[in-house]
Amino acid sequence: SNAIEGIVTTNTRIRQLVAEKTAPRNRDEQEIAGYRDVLNLIHENFDAIPITQNYILQLHKILYSHMNNPMAGRTKNVQNYISATYPDGHVETLFTPLAPYETLEALDRICEEYNRVIGNMEVEPLIVIPVFIHDFLCIHPFNDGNGRMSRLLTTLLLYRSGFYVGKYISLEAKIAKNKDLYYDVLRQAQFGWHDGTEDAVPFIKYLLGTILSAYKDFEDRFALVETKLPALETVRRATMEKVGRFTKQDIRELCPSLSISSIEGALRKLVAAGELRREGAGKKICYYRLK
Repeated sequence: SNAIEGIVTTNTRIRQLVAEKTAPRNRDEQEIAGYRDVLNLIHENFDAIPITQNYILQLHKILYSHMNNPMAGRTKNVQNYISATYPDGHVETLFTPLAPYETLEALDRICEEYNRVIGNMEVEPLIVIPVFIHDFLCIHPFNDGNGRMSRLLTTLLLYRSGFYVGKYISLEAKIAKNKDLYYDVLRQAQFGWHDGTEDAVPFIKYLLGTILSAYKDFEDRFALVETKLPALETVRRATMEKVGRFTKQDIRELCPSLSISSIEGALRKLVAAGELRREGAGKKICYYRLK
């Protein structure tokens, strides 16, 4: 997700930052660390994060918690524009989001409408979620971080509706692989948004296709029951797809054919072999991949 916005560092540094083994060295790494913190919070507490303006602002504040950004956790104070720069150097404004003074009310409104529709079970969540994200991006509520917040919110909304594929397959990586298509469908869907004549279908189809592709990858990678692999190799393969910290329960969900004692034994062997690092004690034990 950070790479989509041009926020990059080396693969080694990313692994160290995700595992919380190092401190950020520059602005890009500060932004990566903030994204890691929000993603971990969503992974671990999604069911305790309601969809409200206040919580969205709190997540944005955490996103910038490793740097001095006076607008962290606050909506924009200047008008922003979605623009394209062409090879000859000229810049074209493709879309003008809402003005700063309109932002808080609009953010409240889309949260209230989302919660109403989801609560009444009027529409399939996999349709409602892309519509919410599309509206969020049209509002563009922050000076910085709108794209990354939209992808974090996508993960949060999917988890809260029972779609957990983002725990195991990176939706952000799939978007990054074809970011030109992502921006193309977003531009198509934004046309007419201000007067309510927009057609969000291209964006809905795009996001549904991304989610479906992730589930197909999940099915391909975790057909573990049928493969009859030894417990150690089954657990190893499950841990290899994890990003950042994970728990024994995360692995148990991926390895339904294994007993809890087999999973615990395999995790101990992987720690002893230097493939995993274990932290915490009791119910707070978590793991990180080292190799």
